Amino acid sequence: MGENWLVIETSGRAGKVGLARAGAVVRAADLDATRRHARDLAAAVSALLAAEALTPSDLTGVMVSTGPGGYTGLRVGVMSAKALAYATGCRLVAVPTFAAIAARSPAEVGFVNVVADALKGQVYAQRYARRPDGWFPTDSLRIEPAVAWAAGLPDGELVSGPGVAACAAVVPAGSPRAADAEREPSVESLFRAGSILSPATRDEMFTLEPLYLRGSSAEENAKTEKPRG
Repeated sequence: MGENWLVIETSGRAGKVGLARAGAVVRAADLDATRRHARDLAAAVSALLAAEALTPSDLTGVMVSTGPGGYTGLRVGVMSAKALAYATGCRLVAVPTFAAIAARSPAEVGFVNVVADALKGQVYAQRYARRPDGWFPTDSLRIEPAVAWAAGLPDGELVSGPGVAACAAVVPAGSPRAADAEREPSVESLFRAGSILSPATRDEMFTLEPLYLRGSSAEENAKTEKPRG
């Protein structure tokens, strides 16, 4: 019997879930962007499993996108994946969202620069290189001014990610841009990116947290609230 993997991608506005069996995604579903709750994700997962006559205990593991991404979606996705792994004892693979975006690059591309808007003129950025067994980062994920990031782009290398549109004014003319539909991770690309990663240890599962593009509205308000007294 092949392995069964649940795939959860909730870094963007529209979340996605999928089921991979024997090394390939066999089912996928989009989540309602207006209902970003753990109960809605649970219902979608239950439907996917039922369609394949599986139960949570039949899962080999769960792969989940860890960001950078939106606060609510990532929190629901990561916490749900952790709860499932704890409850069933299945493996958990934490997949950087940028790795899943890099995995959507066209076959002829050897390098891709992934970017997301970090607000206030800043970006999250990371460069990936294609190897025979998949995509791997050539540098560390970082936050820097969009202008500085754009100025350092290697000529002719692909630019991708959800921040491309926000950075359009500063991306050099010599840097090709990924198609709009390829700038967000898919269930399939998340599964490909996760397939070359090691599962988290139990201690790593306890400490795993999403990487947010920004905090919750409550956190943002707390930062700007004037002290009383």
